[in-house]
Amino acid sequence: MSIYSILVLAFVNNIGSRASRVLLVLYALNLGAQPLTIGLLAATIGLFPMLFSWWSGRLSDRFGARWLLTLGAAGSAVGMTLPYLSPGLPAIFVAAALAGLSITVYQVSMQNLVGIMSAPQDRVRNFSNYSLAGATSGFVGPMIAGFSIDHSGYAVACLYLAALPLVLIVMLLARGAGLPRGSGEAAPTGGIAHTLAEPGVWRILAVSALAQSGMDLFQFYMPVYGHDAGLSASAIGIVLAMYAAASFCVRLVTPRLVGRFGEERLLAGAFLLSALAFMLVPFFQSVLALGMISFVFGLGMGCGTPITLMLMFNASPSGRSGEAMGLRMSADNFARIVSPIIFGAVASGFGLALVFWINALMLGAGGALPRSGKKQAQQ
Repeated sequence: MSIYSILVLAFVNNIGSRASRVLLVLYALNLGAQPLTIGLLAATIGLFPMLFSWWSGRLSDRFGARWLLTLGAAGSAVGMTLPYLSPGLPAIFVAAALAGLSITVYQVSMQNLVGIMSAPQDRVRNFSNYSLAGATSGFVGPMIAGFSIDHSGYAVACLYLAALPLVLIVMLLARGAGLPRGSGEAAPTGGIAHTLAEPGVWRILAVSALAQSGMDLFQFYMPVYGHDAGLSASAIGIVLAMYAAASFCVRLVTPRLVGRFGEERLLAGAFLLSALAFMLVPFFQSVLALGMISFVFGLGMGCGTPITLMLMFNASPSGRSGEAMGLRMSADNFARIVSPIIFGAVASGFGLALVFWINALMLGAGGALPRSGKKQAQQ
């Protein structure tokens, strides 16, 4: 398989992942779920990635990615079938857990494959292209979810999304033999502590987790905010698609921006722009205004993923890149679990506006992290 085949696999998987998140949230809201329940649903999706991403990375280093990816796709297909067979919140939560397990396997393995299959001089470009695939699927996924709900209902829409992982399974069975194989050796000693001891890893984890928390809360609570504002599922899908469209645009030029401004300055600016977008959300309710805000947010956060992926892969110990990428995902998903629960309680007690404003402050403060890392490197 070539790097472009990896990008196709990532694209198809991310369509299903992004669409399923929107679908499961809206389905739960349709069944009467409150903001705290939505927070718990978001946390459920992040549970397996938090617990098992590091182990998934170790398995990928040792055995390769083919069969891990196949099993992850199968689990996702089963999970999205359950709400069709047994409509209700319990099935939705089980589907969310299996979706999180699929994310654990897919994203760690895919990110590691991009790094392994890239020459050092091509790594920024290939990680940007990987993120472009995610941004494109993020544009398509919410729209598929929204229009599927409006035209076929929630249960049948789940069945549509269960079909997407089957495409991945066929691709992996047909061409997966060309994927890089693992070392076949026992995992090296040292564990997480060895990876964390590498220079700069803690700062990369903090920046990545904060960016991931902001992106997830935006994508989970924008549907809740739009639902309260009386927007249709299709309109909410369009608003979220604008975020993905902006991410796509900025990732087209990320390698050039990194070359001009450097990783630290670019990340700092991205955090501040995203904070501005978060702050503005509660002041508007129209599709046009929220779509523009979503686009601005995407311009900011769209830079974060490819840069932190590249930084983490470059900081990984030799032969343990899968572990490092898994550790990054574990940190991201720790934020994914904790943040929705906390902010679900905030939304239930004080309203959605405070959720957006607190996150604006967090992202604004996060803009100082990349700059502090640059100062430490210069000392």
